[in-house]
Amino acid sequence: MKTNKIALACSKCGSRNYVVKANPQYRTERLEIKKYCKYCNEHTLHKETK
Repeated sequence: MKTNKIALACSKCGSRNYVVKANPQYRTERLEIKKYCKYCNEHTLHKETK
């Protein structure tokens, strides 16, 4: 089973705060997770970047 590293960027300020591993075989859409952004000091939506 192959997993890829995916960078997650804050949708509010654009900083890339997190890197997660995910299997691309099971996903058809871009990953979106609500996580804490240390630059915005709040929980914001983080989206998968290229």
